[in-house]
Amino acid sequence: MTVERMVLAVAGSLIVIAILLGNLLHPYWYALAAFLAADLAQSSVTGCCPLAWLLRKAGVRYGTVFHD
Repeated sequence: MTVERMVLAVAGSLIVIAILLGNLLHPYWYALAAFLAADLAQSSVTGCCPLAWLLRKAGVRYGTVFHD
């Protein structure tokens, strides 16, 4: 699995979890979903993603989007 696929899987899963927690526990969890969505939008514009950087440091191979 490449860095790009892992970033999308982790971000998508966390957004769904945050929305569920916002519905079930407290609306403040929606802030996490908004933060993750903003980070994805920022990453699409700049090509810089903190999670991609961490995954590369962990040794995950990268594809064509997030690279040095």
